[in-house]
Amino acid sequence: MFISFKYHKYLFLLSIFIISIGCSFQEASKNHGIVFLENRSNKLIINKSNKNDVIKIFGQPHTTSVNNQNEWIYIERVLIKGEYHKLGKHILKENNVLVLNFDKFGILQNKKILNKDKKNKLVFTKKETKNELSQKSFVEKFLSSVRSKMYSNK
Repeated sequence: MFISFKYHKYLFLLSIFIISIGCSFQEASKNHGIVFLENRSNKLIINKSNKNDVIKIFGQPHTTSVNNQNEWIYIERVLIKGEYHKLGKHILKENNVLVLNFDKFGILQNKKILNKDKKNKLVFTKKETKNELSQKSFVEKFLSSVRSKMYSNK
């Protein structure tokens, strides 16, 4: 089967068209948690929405506070593929956390959204907690000092 040279231009354009149809113009992303967390949180009304409304919009909370069962936390994380100069590494596009506080009757009292810019400004305490369990016992300290003296002469 022989195709004349005047049809090569059309064959080339047809192949480019077929290849471009297979390409996606949307960026490839990996989602973790609740998608569009900030938009969904706008549906919640303080002092009006309750826990059932929140469950209907978001589902069950990802986690609750350790000290307070009336503080619910939802997470959204979106990773996208990097450009060619990033060698295709994943880049963090969105990293949002929604913290909801309820009163004892289950009515929404406060909502706070932390995005990746606000999280970078969080200040943590400089205090250190001493762990009594991981400290060496007297016998272990004594034996380690004997071992260090034994091997120091070599």
